[in-house]
Amino acid sequence: MSPSLPDSSFDSPASASQQDPACPFCNISQTYPPYPPTTPPSSESSIIAPTLTSPHPQTFIVLSTPLLIAFLDIMPLSPGHILLCPRAHRPKLTDATPSEAAEMGRYLRVLSAAVGRATGVKDWNVVQNNGAAAAQVVMHVHYHIIPRPELRATGRERFTSTMFGRGQREDLDEEEAAGLAEKVRRAVGEVLSEEGEAGAKL
Repeated sequence: MSPSLPDSSFDSPASASQQDPACPFCNISQTYPPYPPTTPPSSESSIIAPTLTSPHPQTFIVLSTPLLIAFLDIMPLSPGHILLCPRAHRPKLTDATPSEAAEMGRYLRVLSAAVGRATGVKDWNVVQNNGAAAAQVVMHVHYHIIPRPELRATGRERFTSTMFGRGQREDLDEEEAAGLAEKVRRAVGEVLSEEGEAGAKL
């Protein structure tokens, strides 16, 4: 029996009534339509053009399903730092629907594998904060996937900072981001296709 791949084709994208006009993540989710993750668009495609969110910062999409959207963090802790969130405005994890929570869980694993392939970094943090006291900055539930090069050897970060998903943030290099986002999108498709092929052989 084939394993179940992430599939939200039975769900509809979040409606305008499920969005907060003041939320930057809602703006992103309303701007970019879903696409099949196994056949992602190229960086030249107009449907994922980074400038569509102007005058806000450019957005580099790595995943877009009817329920979820993922993109590069504009102030990354390391190259390949991405955010994954539901399209609908859900302030905290407990506000997500069961189907949104399940799909985020499935795609956290897929995106972790894809980011590792795209960056060549085999260690990473998955971080999720709920509320201002827990260091949540944007009140729209989201997960951070943060590649972690061997920082302890370079002395750039303390181990405790790395463990809790902290560190030195830098502005996203937009030229590098376009190429990196395309690598992650392609890697997501590869991971899903490989899992489908492996399941077919069972």
